[in-house]
Formats: sequence, C-alpha cells, structure tokens
Amino acid sequence: MRTVKPVAADRMPALLRAMPKAELHMHIEGSLEPEQMFAFAQRNGVALKFPSAQAVREAYVFDNLQSFLDIYHAGTLVLKTEQDFYDMACAYLQRAQADNVTHTELFFDTQTHTGHGLSAEIVVNGLHRACMDAPAKFGMTASLILCFLRHLSEEEAFECLEQVQPLRDKIVGIGLASSEVGHPPEKFAKVFARARQLGYRLVAHAGEEGPPAYIWSALDVLKVERIDHGVQSMQDKALMQRLAQDRIPLTVCPLSNLKLCVYPSLTQHAIGRMLEAGMVATINSDDPAYFGGYINENFTQTFSALQLGAQQAYQLALNSFDASFIEPSERARHIDKLNAVFDSFQ
Repeated sequence: MRTVKPVAADRMPALLRAMPKAELHMHIEGSLEPEQMFAFAQRNGVALKFPSAQAVREAYVFDNLQSFLDIYHAGTLVLKTEQDFYDMACAYLQRAQADNVTHTELFFDTQTHTGHGLSAEIVVNGLHRACMDAPAKFGMTASLILCFLRHLSEEEAFECLEQVQPLRDKIVGIGLASSEVGHPPEKFAKVFARARQLGYRLVAHAGEEGPPAYIWSALDVLKVERIDHGVQSMQDKALMQRLAQDRIPLTVCPLSNLKLCVYPSLTQHAIGRMLEAGMVATINSDDPAYFGGYINENFTQTFSALQLGAQQAYQLALNSFDASFIEPSERARHIDKLNAVFDSFQ
C-alpha cells in the first residue's frame, strides 16, 4: 500500500468527502427515511400509527439491537410493490453518489416481506432494476446480497434460498443478519453449505453484540469471506491475528455501534486499532436512516473523534475496494481514481 503525505486537520473532511469508496454494509430497508415511509404509506394506503414524519424520527430511540429491529421491521410494512423497492434503492444510491460511493453491495432480506404477503420476486426485481440503472443514473455500480434473518429457523432460511433460485443471476451473495445474541452462526451451517455449493459469495454479521466465538464460527463453520461488524474480535488476540493474516475483511459501522451502545463514545471505537493491527477494516453506514448518518458522516465523525489522518483514510478506502466482490479490472479502475484524489491533496 502506498504511503500518503499528511493532510492538515481542517482539510480532512474535504478529503473524506472527495475520495471514492465502496460501501459494503448497508441494509437497504435501513435507508428508508421517515418522509419516504410516509410517501409509500400514502401511495399504498397503509395506515401508520405516527401522525407525522417528525413523530417517526422521535420514535427512533433505542438502546440495543432488538429494540431497533422492532421499529425497523414496523417501517417495512409500507413497502408493497416492485416500484417501492426500486424507488427506495434509487434514493439511497443518489445519496451514496453524493458521498462519492463508487460501488456498493446492498444487503436486503426477503423474509420480512414474504412474511407480509409479498413475493420474493417483487423485492428482488425492484432492487435489481435499481442496481442495473445505477451506472447510468448515479455513476456507480451496485449489487445485491440476500441476508437470512437469524432469529428465524434454518428451515425458513432454506425456504428463502429456494424462493430466490429463479432469480439467482440477480444476487451476488448470501449473508446473515438480525438479532445476533442467542443465534450463533452454526445454527445456519447447512443452509450456508448449500449456498456455497450454488456459487454465492458468503458473508455474515458476527461480533457486534455477540462474542468473538461467533466470529470464529462464521469463519470455520459457515466459511464466510467477510465479517460484518466484527468489532468484538478485539477481545481475542488470536482471532485478531487470524483476521489480519488471512486478510478477512471487516465491514465496521461506527455510528451504528454508537447508537446501539456497543461503544459509549466514538473516542473509544476500535477502528484505528484494527488498522494498526493490520486488519482489513472498512467503514460503512449499516442503517443510515436510523443511525444518524450515511457513509461520509461515519467517516467524518469517526476521524474527528479518533484524530485519524490521511494514511488511515487511504487505507480504509483501499480496503473497501479490496474487500468488495467486483472483478479485478474494475477494482483497479476504482483504485486508480482513489490514487488520483490523494495525489490532488498532496
């Protein structure tokens, strides 16, 4: 990796905004802003218990993952049509473009929506159409990762996987999300083995609120290529060494960690120490409508709190492209653009 010259602290926010980056941990349903939720509810004749978008914002008060998930899933009830999923994805892509995201891999799930009576096709087709339009509309590339909901059974995950098989070419990977504690990765060993046989790229949420053991299981039992969150790895030196040596990427979400009280303050966040340990950490927004910021807000607040500099910025952006599921030639183009931005700041 190249060594970059220091950049003055007052210029760091501009550098963080300007540098191209990939976002690899963003749940598309978590980008549903209150105003859009109201618009979809009105369009689809869905009654909301909140009288205004402001009332929804005020309800976004939670102190752990489960209380967040409760309101998050309530918000998904307004999504009814393929156009809703397309419009929701396009709204995120437009916002990501403003943050100089040049590639994104969107998490979504079908189980929430099939539980509301929709078909998997409505969900996947709407989101995939937005991904296909992303290069022309937003100057970026986008792909889809289907997440199983870990509070549901492995049998239900198998049903979910079967439902999307006719749509196989529209989905790049399989992940694991939702309530972590009490639902270890090995609960889904068989369905992940099947997804691997089918050729999907594999990732899993592990080590956000769950212990380091969940990260070991995700690696050794599920055989994932990427760990989503992974901050609890800092409790286990052997695990840290393995993640660094094997170059297993970690898709870290600082503002999410703060909102869910994984850390009491960003000044105590581990992302800087992860980089020092040689771990392939990245910065992402998770559920930006709920957690107080899209990707650049995660970068600027974290860098300010930890007093990180240009070298860490370059490393995080480079890591994001290295960790992505894009083709090597495409990755090289992104890195060339990244180098050009840093050259302009030197």
